[in-house]
Amino acid sequence: MRTLDTMTSDERNLLLYLETRAVDYGGLVDVKHMNKEDFDIAKKWDKEKFIKFGRIKFRYIKFHSIGVSTHWCELSEEAWKLAHSERKARCIRIMSKQTIYKTCDR
Repeated sequence: MRTLDTMTSDERNLLLYLETRAVDYGGLVDVKHMNKEDFDIAKKWDKEKFIKFGRIKFRYIKFHSIGVSTHWCELSEEAWKLAHSERKARCIRIMSKQTIYKTCDR
């Protein structure tokens, strides 16, 4: 069983990137934001069925002003749960370091 504690920082970052692409872009992945290590992780996760990840056939690639999506991804239930947990943990880490003054304390 995979946990956030057993995942590397690179794996957690890639998971959140793929989760964002799944939610905001229907699973279309712009690989210019991925490096070789990210591809290696994504391919490993695909084999483990943690995610589904693959190329889009050339004739179906859409070129648009926000980039070119040449790959796609789908998250498993396990991946969705871990992505949610990591997103919440990241928010807590960021907010704990903020030095802002709130208008009210609740």
